[in-house]
Parts: sequence; C-alpha cells; structure tokens
Amino acid sequence: MIRKASAVWKGDGRNGTGALTTQSGVLTDSLYGFKTRFENEPGTNPEELIAAAHAGCFSMALAFGLQAEGFTAEELRTEAAVTLEPDGDGFKISRSALTLRARIPGIDGAKFLELARGAEKNCPVSKVLNAEITLDAELTGS
Repeated sequence: MIRKASAVWKGDGRNGTGALTTQSGVLTDSLYGFKTRFENEPGTNPEELIAAAHAGCFSMALAFGLQAEGFTAEELRTEAAVTLEPDGDGFKISRSALTLRARIPGIDGAKFLELARGAEKNCPVSKVLNAEITLDAELTGS
C-alpha cells in the first residue's frame, strides 16, 4: 500500500506560502506557511498533520488489539501533542505525547494498559517517528 500527498511552495521561507494536497482529497490545496506553523494563523502545518496521523494510527491499532482480545471500545479519544524544537541550524520533532481517554466495557485496568502500550509501540506512525513517544492512558468508565 502506498499513500501520497504533495506540497507546492512559492516564495521564501518566511513570506512564502504552500499548499498541501492528499491523494484522498481530504486536503486539497490546504494552505500552510510560516505563520500557520510558528504563529498560529489559520491553516495547517506539518506537525499538526503528524499529530493527527499519530492519534489516528494509535487509536486504530488499539482498536485492533482490543478486538483480538474480545473487547470493543465504546470510545477511544486520543490526542497527540507533537513538539517542534530548535536543533542546530534547523528544527526537529522531539516528542509526540499521546493522551488517551477510553471507555471499554468489561476490561480491567491492567489489560487496558497492556494493550494501550502495545499500540503505542507498534502503530506504524510510532515506528516511523524518530522522537520520544509518551502515553498517558486512562479508562474513564466501562
């Protein structure tokens, strides 16, 4: 399986603008630039997209792990907070902090944590990130 996305950039780094498009069409010429990345202006940025990918990948991996053990989640609510920090002359993504709040009927805390940690380590996005990955997982009711 191969998934594609493309970027078109025009101008210099600070004042230029870019547009991102995904193969699925979910993003079509979605604007990004210095201000959307570093100054919180409307638009997207690479780190936000990586955070969305990590949260989604982890949640789906956990759903499959739960299914294999006979559980079905009522809800897996995952946030990924990606940290971008200076690194020499550039920047690096140093961390992705996953926060999970889950409602899974019939599961005990130990099994929940075992499966959540497995999903954290084994989802494809976790495997591709060269960053510290943390997980704060909590059952919110069953």
